[in-house]
Amino acid sequence: MKKLFYCIVFLFTISNLTAQIYDPVSFTTSVKELGENKYTLIITAKIDKTWHIYSQNVPSGGPAPTAFTFPKSKNYKTIGSVIEPAGHEVDDPVFNMRIKYFADKAVFTQNIERKTADAFTIDASVFFMVCNDNSCLPPGDKEIKFIFKKSDTPIKNENAANAVKEEKNTDLTAKDESSTKKQDTTNNTTNSVTKSGKAVPESLDNNREKASAGKTAPEESLWTLFFFSFLGGLAALFTPCVFPMIPMTVSFFTKQSKNKAVGIRNAMFYGFFIIVIYVILGSLVTAVFGADALNALATNVTFNIVFFLLLVVFAISFLGAFEIVLPSSWMTKVDQKSEIGGIVGIFFMALALALVSFSCTGPIVGTLLVQAASQAGIAPIIGMLGFSLAIALPFTLFAAFPGWMNSLPKSGGWLNSVKVVLGFLELALAFKFLSNADLVLQLHLLEREVFLAIWIAIFSVLALYLFGKIQLSHDTPLTHISVGRLSLGIAVLAFVVYLIPGLWGAPLQYISGFPPAKQYSESPNGFGNTTVSTVEKTTLPEGAESGPNGIPTFHDYDLGLAYAKKVNKPVMIDFTGYACVNCRKMEERVWPDPKVLHTLNNDVVLISLYVDDKRPLAEKEQVVSKITGKTLKFTGQKWSELQILKYKTNAQPYYVLMDHSENDLNKPSAYNPNIEEYYNWLQEGINNFKK
Repeated sequence: MKKLFYCIVFLFTISNLTAQIYDPVSFTTSVKELGENKYTLIITAKIDKTWHIYSQNVPSGGPAPTAFTFPKSKNYKTIGSVIEPAGHEVDDPVFNMRIKYFADKAVFTQNIERKTADAFTIDASVFFMVCNDNSCLPPGDKEIKFIFKKSDTPIKNENAANAVKEEKNTDLTAKDESSTKKQDTTNNTTNSVTKSGKAVPESLDNNREKASAGKTAPEESLWTLFFFSFLGGLAALFTPCVFPMIPMTVSFFTKQSKNKAVGIRNAMFYGFFIIVIYVILGSLVTAVFGADALNALATNVTFNIVFFLLLVVFAISFLGAFEIVLPSSWMTKVDQKSEIGGIVGIFFMALALALVSFSCTGPIVGTLLVQAASQAGIAPIIGMLGFSLAIALPFTLFAAFPGWMNSLPKSGGWLNSVKVVLGFLELALAFKFLSNADLVLQLHLLEREVFLAIWIAIFSVLALYLFGKIQLSHDTPLTHISVGRLSLGIAVLAFVVYLIPGLWGAPLQYISGFPPAKQYSESPNGFGNTTVSTVEKTTLPEGAESGPNGIPTFHDYDLGLAYAKKVNKPVMIDFTGYACVNCRKMEERVWPDPKVLHTLNNDVVLISLYVDDKRPLAEKEQVVSKITGKTLKFTGQKWSELQILKYKTNAQPYYVLMDHSENDLNKPSAYNPNIEEYYNWLQEGINNFKK
């Protein structure tokens, strides 16, 4: 089991980032008869939690107002305008104005007079914009329908000519009002997605990281998170705070129960309550920070630095400098409650385990929640479900099969060694978050060589520790090295040897995405190879740079498109990010393939747009968005909004092949580590360009 653990803990910190677009508002319709050919059309907007839409009356410079359009028809006439609910009025800090909005549910009504007994349908539409506390999605239309069946009662109309005239005037007025509101925003939205991309309005907040409102952890990513959280729970089992509790707790249930069946039942409740407690923790994290706001953590500089410091504290705790403990008064109260007996007592026993083991499980739980936070949605809940399931299973299984406990290794100094190993892993992971902050700010303080040197140092010391060459003050004296410890030491040493060539430019594909990319280094072409750099500079197109794998890359949309027209090649837009792990995996695992690399070098013009680029925009390029009313100040904001408005997605990486008129040549591609599929996608777009 120790061997299994050593293999598990080496892997448990990996996670992925992917995304998709939200549709947070749905509309339903119904019709209420008032009598005398009068009806009320009812439009009910159901709005997802944390999101809201706006009133029909919004001050100039604010968000897009909600607008309803009812087409002109001889079958009915509108009476008055659309009536909206009370809603909420607030002084909005983003738009700097008082705005009325609707959350959860909003019911709008429009009165009409029926003009015919024949069956007919009203094909109306609603134009709206949806926002949450962090960001907004681009405004759009949705169709709404009202169906009227044939009436058995004839429609009386003593003055048809006047009625038709009145209907026409009323409908035109209503439509003009809504169309004006809609056209103002639509023109600003559509016209701003220009060829240069320089006047794209800000559809989200003024930080790229807040442009993640549309992100939600997809099913496959949640399964990945669940799996590694489960491994994290297994790692926590082998710590000195949890492992000794297994035989003690199982013995309690088997001895205190009337028979084996009752003991198993109580142990199952115990395991169930462990899961409930940790899932509640994940739910609280989601509730406090917001299911969608957690997406902001991926590239936010402040959060990445905070996480770096947090993981360093966790690592130092595991290395034995101090213990992270909860107030003793909490433990005393829970102990008293656990003596109640019955189901309630079992719940408090499970809570006592969570509190007692906090000094060991706290850092692991904290790390998992940090990783889950990057995926947002219900990811923290899924993470805690996987973690707690791994903790709960042994207590239930050993209660059902107590004979298995004879195979458990005895508690001893090896449990403390597990904590130390976890401490080194926490410390190594911490520098990934610091690297994210450095990449986003482009400070070049933690370039690839420095990052790898730090990892080589950390894992070298870990190898020495496993071989018994280094001992910490709270370690049990090591008289011999077990086979499991020796095996893990050899694996760590081999990993160090694997890292060393990376200092001289080796690709290191097994850890691609963790270190900074090869071009973000002191010597992108390898140490001592200055001639390559000189040759590249003379052969690169004007305005281009040497990108990943030496591919000529434009970072300016206009220059790249102009060059593509000049050489008559299709454009490949690469929506990417400095802190995007999956982007680096594509660049380091898929792009180096000979046929893919040849295609990217010779058959397309690559334009890489970094959505987290913090370079300030020139004053003449800064535009005020009609959607949020805030000014685009950074280059990354411009590219992020171009991607969201034109392609309705904000996932990175995101690849688009287009012609010189900026029309897509095939369906855009997201993260796809399958080399053959990615190559075929490239060839499909290139062939369509040649037709």
